[in-house]
This record gives sequence, structure tokens and C-alpha cells, in this order.
Amino acid sequence: MSISRIRFALTIVLISFFIGGTLFFKGNGGDVKAGTEGVYKNIEIFIEVLRQIEKNYVESEDPQKLIYGAIKGMVQSLDPHSSFMTKEEHRELMMETRGSFTGIGIEITIRDSILTVVSPIEGTPAYKAGVKAGDKIVKIEEKTTKNMTMMEAVKNIRGPKGTEVKLTIMREGETGPLEFSIIRDVIPLKSVRHYRLTPEIGYIRVSNFQSKTARDLSVALEKIEEGHKVKGLVLDLRNNPGGLLTQAIEVSDLFIDDGIIVTTKGRNTPQDIEATAHKNKKPINYPIIVLVNGGSASAAEIVAGALQDNKKALIMGTRTFGKGSVQTILPLSDGSGLRLTTARYYTPSGKSIQSSGITPDIELRFIPFGKKKDKKRPRFVREEDLEHHIQNKDGEKKKESKKGLDKDDIVKELLEKDNQVRHALQLLQTWTIFSQIKITH
Repeated sequence: MSISRIRFALTIVLISFFIGGTLFFKGNGGDVKAGTEGVYKNIEIFIEVLRQIEKNYVESEDPQKLIYGAIKGMVQSLDPHSSFMTKEEHRELMMETRGSFTGIGIEITIRDSILTVVSPIEGTPAYKAGVKAGDKIVKIEEKTTKNMTMMEAVKNIRGPKGTEVKLTIMREGETGPLEFSIIRDVIPLKSVRHYRLTPEIGYIRVSNFQSKTARDLSVALEKIEEGHKVKGLVLDLRNNPGGLLTQAIEVSDLFIDDGIIVTTKGRNTPQDIEATAHKNKKPINYPIIVLVNGGSASAAEIVAGALQDNKKALIMGTRTFGKGSVQTILPLSDGSGLRLTTARYYTPSGKSIQSSGITPDIELRFIPFGKKKDKKRPRFVREEDLEHHIQNKDGEKKKESKKGLDKDDIVKELLEKDNQVRHALQLLQTWTIFSQIKITH
């Protein structure tokens, strides 16, 4: 495709855009006319650069590659969570939300142009290999990740089942880089696991929010309540990187009978949503403790904020990641896609947690089993650390269960090695005791 044809095509797109009536957008100051002169002027500069590359660059380049690169750079400059996806990348993302993909099982973000792990997904090759939240991936195989886009990183990390990928990682507290050789596998995103910590106190772990999470959580609650009078529940959202907004709303609705769950506010009215709870056929009347940490992000923060503000649960752990924005996946005409930040979300009390995160009611950090309490707190990467993060307008482990272990062994190991779960259980047991005490005035 020649530069002249590209120029003609872009001109037709712009004419269609303006004739189609999209001359105005609604802002706080009312209707504002779009600066058509400025748009055309900048498009001319873009065309001029393309022409110079076509004429003078040392090697011939594919025009589509150049345009895709320009689009990626433009979108990447908006915020850490917006991205342009090729047709292949768009298809992979759609597969992931349905429940599985082939890779190593980590949620990643970009911080200071370095690929950073938000959290590993439980039970995956990365989790078993020892990759941790906050790890900085400086190389994938022999490629440096500096200035690499998130979608490019995902493409390099993923691959066919059974193949190996080598990651070079910098970790706080380590004197040098760590190298991990990880075998890729199908990552079945089983998002809900449940156990009974005692006959009367349940434990539910939600590792992410995909299309079936609310349904699976509802089933888990039924199984925990089956044949038992439940006196407390631990809902574990630690290292949960988020997922689908709709599922966060449905999960919250399982625990809340009335009131607001979350509101979203965008630039355009269709992005403004107020999600409210519906009365459950079987109300949950027992106390709940929600566990969170710096790896709890996005949809996990929506659930924690909804339960906290509606006084349905105590939040325990450490401050969450602080991702208070909503991304919409917009399919494009050639099969590619745009992951675009379209709104901010607010907890029921009207608070935006963008950058600030959810502050627990009870601060308690995780202490690795067998280690003494470190003087220096472990450093999670949070939204506020990300380059181009959206400003807040309001104010500006447990180990994976081993094969062959039954549920009793898993619970025993969980309580032995996870101080946060152990403390939550003790608090719920104390709660039950204190609720029976009669106080006279």
C-alpha cells in the first residue's frame, strides 16, 4: 500500500467521521466543538513522517506495520491499561475470558517501562516455579522488556503447551537477577476453590473473575452450607488480579441484599452505571472476613469495596493495588481490538480507589512460613506506581495444594503456613463467642 493511498484512506475516514455527526462531545462544560483544523494538521504531520520513511529509511518497511506501531504508541501513551491488539492478540484475549489459555499463568503490567508481575495465578507453572508479585521481568528469552508493550510481552511469554520460556527477573532483596525456565501449559482458570476450616467456618478462594466465577462461587457457598450451620466465612481475594466487571457485580450481589454495589462514571453517558444489589432467596447472615493484599486489583477491589461499604464484611490484610478504572474491549473492522479505559468506578460510599486502593479494616501483612517478621515491608507494585496512571479526582500465600493431599491435609497446611488465614479463623471463632455474651445496661 503506497503512502498516497494511505493518505487518501485516512482523509475518507476523517470526512466520514465529521459528516457522520460526531462533531461534539459532552463534557463538564457542555457541548464542545471538536478542533477539526488541529486534527487535519496533525494528520498531515503523520502522513509526512510516513512519506519520509517510505522514501529515505534504510530498508523497505510494511506500511501496515508502521501504522499499527503508531496506533500502539498512541494508545500506550494514554494509561497503563489501554492497549491496541492485533487480530491474533484480540482473539487470545477473548479465549482467556472464557476460561483457559496456553502460557505460564501470570498477570502482568508495565511499570517504568519494565514488565512487572501483578500476581501469579495459583496452581500454574509460574506459581509453582516461584514467580512472585512485584517481580520485574527484564528479559524474555534474550529479549529485553524495556519499552516492550504489554501485548508484545504476552505474545512472547505464551506459546504451545510443553515448550519452555526463560524469564530473567529482578526481585527486591536479591543481589542479582534470577533466571526461571518455565514449561508452558494450558492454564485452566479455575477461579473458585472452597474448604471448611472447621465444621462451622468456611473458606472460599477466588483467584480471578472470569465468565463463570459467580456461578461457581454460588455452588461453593451451597456446598459449604450443606448440612452445616455456618458461623463464619473467609473470602480470600489476595493476589486476585481482577477480570470481568459483570462478574464482580454478580459476586458482590451474592452477599448483599440491597444497596449500591458499584458505580462507574465515564466521559459519555452510556458509561455511567449504577449497579445495585437484589434480595437473595437465602440471605447470608454469618460474619465474613475478606483477605486482600497489594496483588488484589480491579474486580477484586470492587467486591472488597462493596462488602466493606455495605457493612457486610471486615477487610483484612494489606492495602490493595488501586486500579479504579474500567476498560472496554472495542472490536475493530479488521479483527483487531482496542482495550480502552472508558470509565472510573466508585465504591458504594462514592470513593474512587484509583491509585489509593482499598484500606483494610484490620492491617495484617503476610509472614512467609518459617521466616521471622522482616523489618522491611514487602513492596507490591500498585496502580500509583505505573507510568501514565490516571489520577484520582477525589484526592487530587499460601502454597498450591499438592497432588494426593485430601481436603483435611490442605486445610491443615493452609492454617499452619498462612498467618492471615489463621488470624481470620481465630477472629471468626472469637466473633461467635462474643455474639453469645449478653450485655446489660
